[in-house]
Amino acid sequence: MSEGATLTTRVGRLGESALAVVEEFGDFARLAGGTVRAALRARPPLLETLRQMESIGVRSTTIVAVTALFTGMVMSLQTAFALSRFGAKPYVGGVVGLALVRELAPVLAALMMAGRVGAGITAELGSMVVTEQVDAIRVMGADPVQKLVLPRVVAATICLPLLTVLATVLGVLGGMLIADWQYQITPHFYMQTVTYNVVLEDFLSGLAKTFAFGWIIAMVGCFMGLATTGGTTGVGHATTRAVVTASIGILIADFFLTKVLLAL
Repeated sequence: MSEGATLTTRVGRLGESALAVVEEFGDFARLAGGTVRAALRARPPLLETLRQMESIGVRSTTIVAVTALFTGMVMSLQTAFALSRFGAKPYVGGVVGLALVRELAPVLAALMMAGRVGAGITAELGSMVVTEQVDAIRVMGADPVQKLVLPRVVAATICLPLLTVLATVLGVLGGMLIADWQYQITPHFYMQTVTYNVVLEDFLSGLAKTFAFGWIIAMVGCFMGLATTGGTTGVGHATTRAVVTASIGILIADFFLTKVLLAL
């Protein structure tokens, strides 16, 4: 094959990949629009939404709590070590509190939920697709978006902010334990620096982003699940793609949301 033909083939493959990405993004936007229309048309099924809140929120509590606790401990350990060079070691609480409230707690809670819940949603819906249960729902005259997608989106959007509050509290407490045990900074002074430096606007700024993160996790999981093809092997591929896509989406959204919130 000549060099010109090889270049043409590569350009063609690149164009096909770009078109596939655009088409997939369009399908995602169509599903997101269908979810909004379903929410405006009728309330989500109450029992299914509560079941999803238990599955998405309650069962994610342990992994989020452990992650936040040890993140706060590591933050306190590293921050106090760095501040000791400048004689500012006692003020580690303010730094740890701000980092957790504005950035670390929301993002880490979202990433943990994306790994656990995003994969679970994709696997569940993907299995329903390959076993033709979703087609059966359509045949019975029901809307799969109303019955399957909307409850999961509502549950994730509500539960992630609550998990973020839990992560923030445990992260601050973990930092306090290390500050007291390792650096002899009293809990009273530690909490005093936290409450002095962290204001309500900081807390609301971090919390506001989690609604978008929860929506991204659930929507990506539902989209990948409903787009599954190829039997059980396709379910595995879709699950991997869902976790990676949701995680990248969270990090990208975090940057732009932070820019917007800082500008307000």
